[in-house]
Amino acid sequence: MRRFTTLAVSAAIAGGVLFSAVPAQAAVSAKGQVTCHIDQMDAQAKEHKYKAAKLDRAGKHAAAKKERAKARSIEKRIRQCIDSEKNNPGPFGK
Repeated sequence: MRRFTTLAVSAAIAGGVLFSAVPAQAAVSAKGQVTCHIDQMDAQAKEHKYKAAKLDRAGKHAAAKKERAKARSIEKRIRQCIDSEKNNPGPFGK
């Protein structure tokens, strides 16, 4: 039972970090294409870093760690978007 609880808590924490990045990560157009709004995502990552620094100065290190994790998650998504743009050969048949 203890192992299940630990796994459930870990999954909830990981899901929370990922869920916080979902609104900025990508948008699906009417044609079904996924588009990344890198400028917005970068702004969100910078905002999370700013909050983390502010929380560190206030002595709230655990909350600052969470904010830095959110920023890293968004930055990872930005790298994925950029990599997919570089490595995408385009639609089939073109």
